[in-house]
Amino acid sequence: MKRLTTQWLMMCTFLFTLTSCSRAQESVTANTVKDKKVLIVYLSRTKNTKAVAEIIHKRVGGDLVVLELVTPYPEHYQTMVDQVAAENARGYLPPLKTKIDDIRKYDVVFVGFPTWGMQLPPPMKSFLKQYDLSGKTIIPFNTNAGYDIGSSFETVKQLCPNSKVLERFSTKGGIERDGILFVMEGDKEKQVQVEIEKWLKKLALIN
Repeated sequence: MKRLTTQWLMMCTFLFTLTSCSRAQESVTANTVKDKKVLIVYLSRTKNTKAVAEIIHKRVGGDLVVLELVTPYPEHYQTMVDQVAAENARGYLPPLKTKIDDIRKYDVVFVGFPTWGMQLPPPMKSFLKQYDLSGKTIIPFNTNAGYDIGSSFETVKQLCPNSKVLERFSTKGGIERDGILFVMEGDKEKQVQVEIEKWLKKLALIN
């Protein structure tokens, strides 16, 4: 009986130690990631992705940068759709007006974009091609019209072969085709805030 009791105490001690180590490791991971230099880069046409980027920025800090083009896309929706389709077909990368002074100082780079034509928008391809993100942690986030994300996240991984790409965040935004533009307000905004909070905690970026 005494032997069984001793074995039981040893097992309990082992399990307690294992659990404590696991929690300590999680804590170290969270603090290590949280203390990194963060850049949040986003592309937004109807301001829905902008709203998501700002929510993330409030929670993790860092530098918030909007992608702008040397030659902006047309305001007319169908004209813009046709232009993007043509750019995707020929692999054209539109030149960026936005410049990042020193990409080397960042450890974590959030990249936010809408889904255009079921693909990653050409301006975001330009950014991922222009800057060397090797060794950095890349975290994609997205708004879409509710159809699907298409190949956008897979393209991010392909364009960042030497980076660690973490789990993405995606939410339904507006449907510009139907004239539904900015929707990240009221109950929708609160819902997205909760979803982002859960996502960031899962990535150990916030406690």
